Amino acid sequence: MKVAVALSGGVDSFVSALLLKQEGYEVTGIFMRISEDEKLLEGSRFAASLLNIRLHIVDLREPFRKLVIEPFVKSYLEGKTPNPCVVCNEFMKFSLLKEEAKKIGAALFATGHYVRKVPWNGKWVLLKGKDLKRDQSYFLWRISQKDLEEALFPLGDKTKEEVKELASSYGLIREESREVCFIKGDYRTFIESFPFERKEGPIVDLEGKVLGWHKGVHLFTIGQRHGLGLKKERPFYVLKIEDNKVIVGPKEALFKKRLRAKEAKWILEEPPSTEFFCHGKIRYRHEGAPCKVLIQEEEIYCEFLEPQMAITPGQALVLYEGDRLLGGGWIEEVID
Repeated sequence: MKVAVALSGGVDSFVSALLLKQEGYEVTGIFMRISEDEKLLEGSRFAASLLNIRLHIVDLREPFRKLVIEPFVKSYLEGKTPNPCVVCNEFMKFSLLKEEAKKIGAALFATGHYVRKVPWNGKWVLLKGKDLKRDQSYFLWRISQKDLEEALFPLGDKTKEEVKELASSYGLIREESREVCFIKGDYRTFIESFPFERKEGPIVDLEGKVLGWHKGVHLFTIGQRHGLGLKKERPFYVLKIEDNKVIVGPKEALFKKRLRAKEAKWILEEPPSTEFFCHGKIRYRHEGAPCKVLIQEEEIYCEFLEPQMAITPGQALVLYEGDRLLGGGWIEEVID
């Protein structure tokens, strides 16, 4: 059976393709070109040559700009902190790139995500990867049953060290990829390369007292301590961004229990019930914590049993039952 592997040139996608070849699949590489960086394309070509497989290059620079980069910039300008990887997986990899894979005759589509796919009552679900430090299920909460049906995740039972060692034994050694693949350096510099109306505004404390002035809310994120430009005797943290105001206060004020998330989506297409207990993650590196969830149409009202630090609008709330990914939503509001 023919499978197309999203081949970035990194060790994860390389080893994914290698393992599938060893299992007897007819493997072809497919490269998603999203930038002008020729080194990325060269890296993918080198990986394909080591694997002795064909590489199909798909130019998706324009849709990537419209679907991922522009919403990313817009979100920061609105005072939110976006997660572009979730958006990329939904609209780019498991949509446009997968469609291109079908055009070249691939029945299955594989990626290098550290996540496990298992059958569940006639459907498919995702479990966290064996390597919990590298688990990437957080980024896949918006993919559909159809996506899962056609997907392979060869690294689900591997650790990162095993993958790096295997890649090295075949002659591929790579540095860790950037957290945001399309940004070199500081995200603020990247955002300021786009044309937008700069709006200065006040930095205020919890009582509304003006402590200073900012040059744009895109320069801040919830929980930020440094770079506030304030003369202070004690540390201030960014607590909230609203109406072009940056609200700051003590660290303890960052801890909140409740939030509202929008655009809920569920791996099994429906939530477990309208009200249930589970574990919630509020960012990729968040360990997750017990919470109670109430579902109202496409909104999720979530209350953690213990306060969580720096719940951030724009990030994803992702829900789990043990290792099983249930679904999630985009954090819209922190409720006091």
